[in-house]
Amino acid sequence: MDALQGQTSCGSLLQKLQLVWDEVGESDEDRDKVLFQLDQECLDVYKRKVDQALKSRDLLLQALDYSKMELARLASALGEKSIATSPEKTARTIKQQLAALAPTLEQLGKQKKERIKKFADIMSRIEQIRGEIAGNLEIGQQVPIPQINEDDLTDEKLRDFQSQLQELEKKKRERLKKVLEHVSTVQDLCSVLKMEHFSIITEVHDSLDDSVGKDHKSISNDTLSKLDRTIATLNKDKTLRLKKLQELATQLNDLWDLMDTPMEERSLFDHVTCNRTASVEEVTAPGALALDIINQAEIEVQRLDGLKYSKMKEIAYKKQTTLEDIYAGAHIVIDTAAAHDKIFALIESGNMEPTELIADMDNQIVKAKEEALSRKEILDKVERWISACEEESWLEDYNRDDNRYNSGRGAHLNLKRAEKARIQVNKIPGLVETLVAKTTSWEENHGLPFTYDGVPLLAMLDEYVMLRQEKEEEKRKMREQKRYTEQLLNIDREGPFGTRVSPYRVASAKKVPSPKPNGSVTNGSPGRRLSMSTQQNESKSSRSAGKDGKKAAAAAAPKTPASPNEAATAKEDDASIQHTDADPVPCSP
Repeated sequence: MDALQGQTSCGSLLQKLQLVWDEVGESDEDRDKVLFQLDQECLDVYKRKVDQALKSRDLLLQALDYSKMELARLASALGEKSIATSPEKTARTIKQQLAALAPTLEQLGKQKKERIKKFADIMSRIEQIRGEIAGNLEIGQQVPIPQINEDDLTDEKLRDFQSQLQELEKKKRERLKKVLEHVSTVQDLCSVLKMEHFSIITEVHDSLDDSVGKDHKSISNDTLSKLDRTIATLNKDKTLRLKKLQELATQLNDLWDLMDTPMEERSLFDHVTCNRTASVEEVTAPGALALDIINQAEIEVQRLDGLKYSKMKEIAYKKQTTLEDIYAGAHIVIDTAAAHDKIFALIESGNMEPTELIADMDNQIVKAKEEALSRKEILDKVERWISACEEESWLEDYNRDDNRYNSGRGAHLNLKRAEKARIQVNKIPGLVETLVAKTTSWEENHGLPFTYDGVPLLAMLDEYVMLRQEKEEEKRKMREQKRYTEQLLNIDREGPFGTRVSPYRVASAKKVPSPKPNGSVTNGSPGRRLSMSTQQNESKSSRSAGKDGKKAAAAAAPKTPASPNEAATAKEDDASIQHTDADPVPCSP
């Protein structure tokens, strides 16, 4: 519409110009000149407009090229592969193309600024952690903004920096944890050693104080190195103190044992002796290795060491009593008076240290226990043998009792004991054989005779076997005498009209008490000593007297028939003799 109005205005003006010329009477030549001039002026105006339009187009093309280059650069820097086709290709004019590129450029520009900020934050954090580890930065100190390559702001590069940051943060956490563990270790060691940990910790680094937060503690290589050296020094001190305390505790324990210190007095130093066998790692109680405790233990050791000499005689005699008890329990005879005199002489002369004397006596006690242990099996069998001999003696007394079958008080208990005694007595021969074999083996191994209360055991066993054989022979003769007496009684009882009853009771042959090896009779308990010469002769003479007495009694017996009751009584007596046929003679070990 404006162009139409412009055309209308130009035509009306030209008409007015023609009218004016007509009125003026301008010639055609002048008119042509004016018109030509007007054409030239219009052409110049058009040329200027065209030039201006061309310049404007060139500027727009330059802007379009710059925008395209900026778009490509931003896309490359940000790694935006989604912009595969240029948005300006869908537009026709240059301005349309520029308008199409503007939103994309604006969006990528914002992304670039945000990405640069992220890179700056991450890289600053990385440099800060590296500086803290290297010790170049103090905790909380800000690092300068790092130089960022704006041509490489891709997500891959960002993830690479993020991965580095994560690794450094993990390393920082591990180092912080290690620092805190070291600080805790130092505190524990100082607690055990009873030392002030604050000055030791702050000497390593001021930030290790408890008042400083965890995020502001030093994690540098230098700090960790100093902590390691501090812990090593404290552990060395702990080891030395523990070794010293254990030596003192051992000395205390030895002195207490030496002087038989009561438990009440020992309990006062439980805090010292409780760590006598502990390792360095096991000692964790606060103040357990304090210097005042070590000094206290040293003073006590010195005090007890001074008392040791005054109590040495009493202690030595107690050790000797223990040694004598062991030998007495093992039935070994020693010269106690000579041992006491020797101890007294050693203590009074001072030629031997008290500790050496007690150690020597302890060694004697150990050897005595070993010897007693080696004799234990044989001694147990000897005790069984003695017990069986005692039961044998009781059984013989029981068999000689004419009223043993009466239904009196306790008769059933005696019957049970008699049965058990017969079983026990029947085992004596096998027990004696075992004792002989084991005693012989013991003597061969030790090269010494096995004595029982000073008497050789094999001699006791040999004499027992000999007495047993003599007893068996005596029993055999008694049985023959009894059968001969019964035959005489049977002849007197028979007559022309049958059996006749004698008004007299023939005295039954009673068993003469068998002698013991020490000269006493067997109806007592066996003794503990044995004489191999005089006592044996006495037992033989005693047995001879017993035999003569039996023969005289049998000869003096009236040869009259016996009543049925008397015959039954005689059978019981014979049965009692048969019961004892297999019973050996009791001995006196």
